[in-house]
Amino acid sequence: MQQNHHQNLVGFIWNIANKLRGPYRPPQYRRVMLPMIVLRRFDLVLAENQKKVLAEKERLEARGITGPALEKALSRIATNGRKQELFNTSGFTFEKLLADPPNIAGNMIAYIQGFSPRARDIFDKFDFEAEIAKLDEANRLYLILKEFCSNEIDLSPKTISNLQMGYLFEELVRKFNEQANEEAGDHFTPREVIRLMVQLLFTDEDGIFAPGIYRSIYDPTAGTGGMLSEAEKYIIGDGTHDGLNPDAHIELFGQEYNPESYAICCSDLLIKDAPIDNLIFGDTLGVKDAKNKNNGFVPHDGHPEKKFHYMLSNPPFGVEWKPEEDFVREEYQNQGFSGRFGAGLPRINDGSLLFLQHMIAKMHNPPKIVGDINEGGDGSKIAVVFNGSPLFTGDAGSGESNIRRWIIENDLLDAIVALPDQMFYNTGIYTYIWIVSNRKPEHRRGKVQLIDGTRHYKKMDKSLGNKRNELAEEHIRELVRLYAENQHDATSVVPVHSKGSSRPTATETRTVSKIFDNRDFGYLKITVERPLRLNFQASPERIARLDEQRAFANLATSKKRKDPVAYQAEIEAGKQTQAAIKDLLEELDGDTLYRNRDEFEALLNKALKKADLKVGAPVKKAILVALSERDPQADICTDKKGNPEPDPELRDTENVALPADINLPLPLKYDNETGHDKLLALVKDHCEAYLAAEVLPHVPDAWIDHSKTKVGYEIPLNRHFYVYEPPRPLEEIAGEISQLEKEIVAMLAEVV
Repeated sequence: MQQNHHQNLVGFIWNIANKLRGPYRPPQYRRVMLPMIVLRRFDLVLAENQKKVLAEKERLEARGITGPALEKALSRIATNGRKQELFNTSGFTFEKLLADPPNIAGNMIAYIQGFSPRARDIFDKFDFEAEIAKLDEANRLYLILKEFCSNEIDLSPKTISNLQMGYLFEELVRKFNEQANEEAGDHFTPREVIRLMVQLLFTDEDGIFAPGIYRSIYDPTAGTGGMLSEAEKYIIGDGTHDGLNPDAHIELFGQEYNPESYAICCSDLLIKDAPIDNLIFGDTLGVKDAKNKNNGFVPHDGHPEKKFHYMLSNPPFGVEWKPEEDFVREEYQNQGFSGRFGAGLPRINDGSLLFLQHMIAKMHNPPKIVGDINEGGDGSKIAVVFNGSPLFTGDAGSGESNIRRWIIENDLLDAIVALPDQMFYNTGIYTYIWIVSNRKPEHRRGKVQLIDGTRHYKKMDKSLGNKRNELAEEHIRELVRLYAENQHDATSVVPVHSKGSSRPTATETRTVSKIFDNRDFGYLKITVERPLRLNFQASPERIARLDEQRAFANLATSKKRKDPVAYQAEIEAGKQTQAAIKDLLEELDGDTLYRNRDEFEALLNKALKKADLKVGAPVKKAILVALSERDPQADICTDKKGNPEPDPELRDTENVALPADINLPLPLKYDNETGHDKLLALVKDHCEAYLAAEVLPHVPDAWIDHSKTKVGYEIPLNRHFYVYEPPRPLEEIAGEISQLEKEIVAMLAEVV
């Protein structure tokens, strides 16, 4: 199919869509147009052998043949040379539907119900019957069908091959999704981002060039299938451009929970006559006790035993995984690393790292080369796009931090590429492509490459929702080059945008690639304590604070609510005790300030004994708290063993880089407890050296509570590429302010 013919078809179909205006808003056009395109293509594919199918159906049913056997038999004669099952037994065609205008809606529904099961399921997922009714009510159904029968739009297989039709459909999906940009981020990734992900994924993958090589590609959040399609196209070509290896055998797998997106993806595959059974409709993470939707919904991983060579995904950004929580937590608690989520669970408001763990669980075993023989597996490689949250969200020991630690310490993280902002249709945030692999080349092992691609973009002529920037082919080539060359402190020439300018006004050379050891992303979170120092005084103001202490206030309460007499008696007794304590304290010297807790406590005990007043430990603690204040001049409070007590208000934490000579993975397990003693044996001296150098010169009485030491991992990508820009001269700023003042005065003068 020539390029101009392709564009003419796209333009003509777009003009048909505009006839929906009124009953539909432009973002809703795809609800009608996408299933109509699929339906018309199927209609023309099946037209040649329709009569044969109907005759064969009648003959086989007369012999008692029904069900799958009948379907296979009809599929064999319905089309010429197709591999995937497709037939229709309704007897209708578009032309026959148009010949009966009064009954067009009912006949069209009967037509759809006559398709083979998988094709019929596509229209069910589109919920197309509801759209047929809406179109009919708005007097648009006949008009739209008639337009699709125009001589200007020939979608027959004689004019457009299956592969070419598939790419035409993809182009239309992209255009309709762009128009529906307010919701497109849920299922639509900009095509240039996908191309970058695919090219990064296959860089340094020499094995893909082997003749007849088999490789599987998987997307657990398949959406409309763009990533799967682009990956396949990049390897085997698209009929116009050669792929890496046209002789490769590629098998696509995916799962998608959105019915419309699933229908679009299935349509694309079925149009291309590609296998459709590997695409599962369901929730990849899993839903416990899911209700039976009677529509083929799979409430768990649809490929539970499968491993894949390549995986791509764009999981939802910042979306709660509350619906999947029960299923995921049960798997985490019961299966640990035997399941998918052994490293930990992220916070409930963002499930991105759950999808990455899921994909890692789908990796083939890594290669293990002994001599010239691979005694391991094929290994796998992943490209996934995230927002910034998975880079740094979560404190040391949290689920997110532990997941990052597990990935990095096991040398799975290969590279991260930071993309420009305003690249996606429904969000302007920065996004990041993670490359994860268990078959890193030798020169990349033990290291992670960070690439700053935030300035590799061009402004779009017309924005689409929040998408104002896009990657041109030269930007993709440059980012892939940086990844392939894997050089520390590599540079690129990037555009400079002046404030308020939509076009670059200059260029500059910036460092955009850095290489780090895996351990560089780890740190020890140490707890630094300082001693508790208190003074004590039985002044009226401090005695009055006793009423704020819960243990003291609870003296005048009772749980004997069923016995009013006993209830009231217990309250009265408590009030008397409270009064006696206050009287006792008021008899102490209220002017004397005690700077030693033991000294004051001995005085208090003596007074209690003299008054024959017995109080429990909680009440006694409440008295000491009420009568105390922090005092840096006071003596240090100690415990029964004579050790200094820490002051919670002076407690601080410090993040300390891992020792340069420490080996990964660390002995600490992901429960943050098992192996903690082994961890301390490795890092205690390192932490004490940090304390001596960085803390004690400022607070000489500080110490580390090593029992609270935690391990954290974060990837502060922006910090590594930050370039200091000095502020503008004060004279320049003052001049601008002066000019603005003059303009304001002039505007006010016009008003007056």
